[in-house]
Amino acid sequence: MSDALTFKTVNPASGQTVAEYDNLTDDQLEEVLVKSQAGFAAWQAMPIEDRAEVVTHIAELFKNRADELGAIATREMGKPLGESRGEAEFCAEIFDYYAKQGPALAADQPIKSTVEGRAVIQSRPIGALLGIMPWNYPFYQVARFAAPNLMLGNVILLKHAESCPQAALAIEEIMREAGLPEGVYQNIFVSHDQIERVIGDTRVQGVSLTGSERAGAKVAEIAGRNLKKVVLELGGSDPFIVLDTKDVAETAKLAFDTRIENTGQACNSNKRIIVSSEIYDDFVAEVVRLTEQLEPADPAAEKPNTYGPLSSRAAAEKLNEQVQTAVSEGATLHVGGELSDGPEAFFSPAVLTDVAPGTQAYEDELFGPVIVVYEVESDEEALALANDTPFGLGGSVHSTDVKRAESIAQLLDVGMSAVNAPSAETAEMPFGGVKRSGYGRELGPLGMDEFVNKRLLFIAGPEADAEDDAEHPATAAQ
Repeated sequence: MSDALTFKTVNPASGQTVAEYDNLTDDQLEEVLVKSQAGFAAWQAMPIEDRAEVVTHIAELFKNRADELGAIATREMGKPLGESRGEAEFCAEIFDYYAKQGPALAADQPIKSTVEGRAVIQSRPIGALLGIMPWNYPFYQVARFAAPNLMLGNVILLKHAESCPQAALAIEEIMREAGLPEGVYQNIFVSHDQIERVIGDTRVQGVSLTGSERAGAKVAEIAGRNLKKVVLELGGSDPFIVLDTKDVAETAKLAFDTRIENTGQACNSNKRIIVSSEIYDDFVAEVVRLTEQLEPADPAAEKPNTYGPLSSRAAAEKLNEQVQTAVSEGATLHVGGELSDGPEAFFSPAVLTDVAPGTQAYEDELFGPVIVVYEVESDEEALALANDTPFGLGGSVHSTDVKRAESIAQLLDVGMSAVNAPSAETAEMPFGGVKRSGYGRELGPLGMDEFVNKRLLFIAGPEADAEDDAEHPATAAQ
C-alpha cells in the first residue's frame, strides 16, 4: 500500500472530481501536535459545566446547518439527501445529550471504604486523541467519538476518510465557531506514515478507529507497540431473524428499508436476513417486489423508489465482484446486481438466496445494497446460523411472541441485541461489538468510559470521613 493519501471530493453520482486538498507537511503536523498540548491545558482546566456550554453550541450548529451539511455528505459519498440531513440532525442530538448528561456521567463516584477516610473515583481526561473516521457516516461517526471526549476535557486530532475532506473541514469550522479553544479540535490531512507517527507520539494518548478489519488490525498493532488505548468499530454481518409475523409484507418492508438505508453501506446493517420456513417464500417474494421498484437517480433529487450510487466506483466494482462470485458458487440472484458503465458508482440493489456455508458471500461482509435471505426450520437453526460468523456487531430477533424472541436475542454473540426492532440507535444507547467487529463502546454512558483516567482519590483520617458523610448522606447510610 502506498504511503500517499489523496484527499479529494469525487461525486459518485457522476464520477467527477469536485475538489482536492493538500496533505500536511511534517512541520505542519508538528505544529498541530504542539497546539494540541496547549489546547489540552486550557480545555481540561475549564469547569465541565463551561465545557458543556460550548458542546451545546456545537449541537445547535449541527442542527442549524443540517441542510448545508447534508448537501456535502450527498456530494461526497452519495448518501440520499434526506438521510444526509437526518445524519446531521442526529449529530446535534448526540452533542446535546453529552452536554446535558456529561457533568453527571463524569461526576466523582464515592466509595464506601473499610478504612477511615474518604475515597472517590474521578473521571479525568487523558489528553490528545486521534480519531480515524470512515466515509459512510461522515458526520455521525465523528460526533459519537468527539462529543463524549470533548466533555471529558480531552482534545481531538481528526483524520477523516480521504473521500470526505469537505465534511471534515465543515466539522472543524463548526468546532471553531462554537468556541473551542485553539488546538482542542484539529482536522489533519495526513499520510499513512504520518498517522503511524501520530499514534506513536508521546503527546497522543489514544486512538479510535471506525473502518475495516484490516485497518483496525494495523492501527491496533501500532498502538500496542506504543502502549496506547484503542477503540475499534469494524465490520459487521448482523443477523435479522424473523421467527414469525402477523404481516409478512410489513416485516419484509422493515427488513428491506433497514438493508437499503445508506445504500446498504452501514456496519450494523442487517446483512443476513434469517427467516422461518413457514413464511420464507412469501417473505422473499415481497423483498424481490420491493427491490424491483427501485430505479437509479441522483441522490440529491430525493425521488421516491430510487437508489443512489455507492460511495465510489471502486466500492461498486468490489460489490459487483462479490455478487458474481456468489452466483458462481451456487447462490440465486433474484433481481438486480447490475453495475453501471461508469465512471459513476451505481450498483442496482440485489436479492440473493441459497448462499451456502463455506462460500465467499457467506463469510464476507457485503458492504452495499445486497439483501441476503436464509431459510431455517427451527429457532435453534436460526440461532446457530446467526452466530456462525466472525463478526459480532449487532443483531435483531422478530416475533409476535416477545419472550420467544428475547430467548434468542439473549444468546446472540453480538455487542447490541434487539427484539422487534432492527436496532436501538439513539444518543443514549451504547454502540459497539465483539469478535472481529472490534472492541470498546461509543455513545451513551459507556461513551465517556473509554478514554478516561478513572483516578482514585483517597483522603485519610476521620475528618475526611466525616466530611464525606456530610456531602453524601445517602452513601454514608449504606
